[in-house]
Amino acid sequence: MNNKLTAQIEWRDGTLPISTQFDDPYFSLASGLEETRHVFLAGNNLPGRLKNGFHIAELGFGTGLNLLALALICPKDIEMSFTSFEAFPMQCEDIEAALTTFPEVEQISKPMLSSLKRGETEFDLGNIHVTLQIGDARQTLRDWAQKADAWFLDGFSPAKNPELWEEELMMEVGKHTNKTGTFATYTAAGHVREKLTAAGFQVERIKGFGRKRHMSIGIKAETSSKIEG
Repeated sequence: MNNKLTAQIEWRDGTLPISTQFDDPYFSLASGLEETRHVFLAGNNLPGRLKNGFHIAELGFGTGLNLLALALICPKDIEMSFTSFEAFPMQCEDIEAALTTFPEVEQISKPMLSSLKRGETEFDLGNIHVTLQIGDARQTLRDWAQKADAWFLDGFSPAKNPELWEEELMMEVGKHTNKTGTFATYTAAGHVREKLTAAGFQVERIKGFGRKRHMSIGIKAETSSKIEG
């Protein structure tokens, strides 16, 4: 995939960015920040598990909302890493406009926005070292030499963006997850849960956010423990 491709968006009600490539919004119609907290933070039992050297990886950087929500709850004495895989990065001005919807994260977004405007794909957001892997995740994740302790699986809907939920890519997620590592995702689609189970996770379907009845979480199957702090 051409790494120079950028997101094509349109705005709904002047505040909600919609991907025209995938016909899907970048965050919840109700409350994107609260959904992030419910799905990705609570779903991976964060901040309870955070410690020095902890590494979070993400499929789908989008507006950077998940990263900023993490920064709000990350203890200042913890040095950690965040790697996000994104094929179609948004224009900086679109990210900036989208984040005005969430004053709480907008206040801490300036270092991230400044780095993105300079074209940087590696920068620090406070005590979080951030790396953006730009390109098709089916290639960039396979070539990634690291492993994550927690995954935010935040691609567009499996029905709209099936490539980001393919069996081969979910297998790579499993391979690039440390022992006792976890994932969380807003989708509870059966075929996604089956692929993540095949990738080595013990998968649970739990209560979703807002109108979404269910979501999925999981932990590497080497342990019989549930997700605990």
